[in-house]
Amino acid sequence: MAASGSRRSFDGNGSVPNCDESRDVTDVGVQTDARVQGLAPRLSKVNLFTLLSLWMELFPKKEQEHRGIDATADSGLVVVQECRVLGLHCSSVQLHAGQVAVVKHGPRLKGCDLYFSRKPCSTCLKMLINAGVNRISYWPSDAEISLLSTDDADPSHQEAILDATAAERLKSNSRIHICVLLQSLGSNMLQFVDETSQNCDFLEKIAADDLDVAEVFRRERWSNLSDLVGRFFVDDEEQHRYVLNKMGLENFCVEPNFSNLRQHMKDLIKILASVAAGVPVLQRGYGFFTRDLQVLGSSALPQDVVRHCIIQARLLACRTEDPKVGVGAVIWAEGKQSQCDGTGRLYLVGCGYNAYPVGSGYAEYPQMDHRQEERQNRKYRYILHAEQNALTFRSAEIKDEDNTMMFVTKCPCDECIPLIGCAGIKQIYTTDLDSGKVKHDISYLRFNELSGVQKFIWQQRCSDSEEPAAPPMSNGCLKRRDEDTAFQCNKRLRS
Repeated sequence: MAASGSRRSFDGNGSVPNCDESRDVTDVGVQTDARVQGLAPRLSKVNLFTLLSLWMELFPKKEQEHRGIDATADSGLVVVQECRVLGLHCSSVQLHAGQVAVVKHGPRLKGCDLYFSRKPCSTCLKMLINAGVNRISYWPSDAEISLLSTDDADPSHQEAILDATAAERLKSNSRIHICVLLQSLGSNMLQFVDETSQNCDFLEKIAADDLDVAEVFRRERWSNLSDLVGRFFVDDEEQHRYVLNKMGLENFCVEPNFSNLRQHMKDLIKILASVAAGVPVLQRGYGFFTRDLQVLGSSALPQDVVRHCIIQARLLACRTEDPKVGVGAVIWAEGKQSQCDGTGRLYLVGCGYNAYPVGSGYAEYPQMDHRQEERQNRKYRYILHAEQNALTFRSAEIKDEDNTMMFVTKCPCDECIPLIGCAGIKQIYTTDLDSGKVKHDISYLRFNELSGVQKFIWQQRCSDSEEPAAPPMSNGCLKRRDEDTAFQCNKRLRS
């Protein structure tokens, strides 16, 4: 779970390092330094964790939990310990995301980096400071308690001002680095994500059903942009300056910091919209279903929860060190009792993407793919697969009594099948596009023979599917909007 090289980034005071300093802002990579030319673009750790926090804010929740709750009270959180994702959380009716982290992890928070989708309130902040976290990074749009209202007579607005003042005082008197930390994307990262999302296995699977994949992707991306901008971006510049000032980010309000900040935010929203469009919300019966009539086990998760977890895996795939085949995997478990956060009974076990061994330097291992003739110099024997990394860097043990589920963006290969079967995974959600094939140095012949594991495959629902589609939750997640609204949103983000 490591990162790429130098990125232009913001520090907690809203300043931007100069060119020389920017070249020294590096992430320790599993393999390469991004200053080396010729490599495919990848998301930095900071941007990956930031996007995961935004997406976790949109985690599907039960209707009774979400009803009557203002969207600005929701928050997503990623807890990172030494480059390993320790937890993916979202707020619930009872607890804010920061409180969830304290309840779930306690002393394990010491030395961790936390990535919030909103600035944590003073109630969360004082506990996190006391827990000894290393750094708190947050999305600079709005606080957990909304500051967007400008009505000074509004009691909730007054409460938000008092909370922001208290949070700023806690920040100024703390040794913890509390900041906005966004990094600029590589020159062709947006194009790369668009292309890989449009060509991912989920969209390739529906291409055979006479659906125009390019049109499906375009509509999904526009719709996602509209929803994400409405949630995570303050369109009015003066209003955004007002919020930044109230959040104690005055230095972000001056140029060129303000324009750079908004551009970074727009770019990351575009990335998230494209990644999510790779797993479209269709009205033609597509979802994750099983035909394993002989395998008994837990019932399937609701379709919107499965889609949410698969998109988490697709975000992880944007960190791949294999530019041809990016794969992401995330493992969740479903316990017997409801958890304290908005994920209900689900808790994170582990996540990973395909990459070279930890600590590798550039060109220490072969880079060739199947197009080269020298088979001994191909990369396939050296790259760790996403499923392998998710199991290796797991943050919780797999319990026999809990339903442990793996969500992976491609069909597992023959090298990973025995690991999945022996690790205690009870369900797998994926595609079977490569199942039964031998593709050069990798084979996928054993997937159908995987026994004892329920396989939920991305496909059109058929009458002989064992599991019916679980009813979707009322999740506050990306809702369909008309194309004209999405088109206008797309125009704003291009400006």
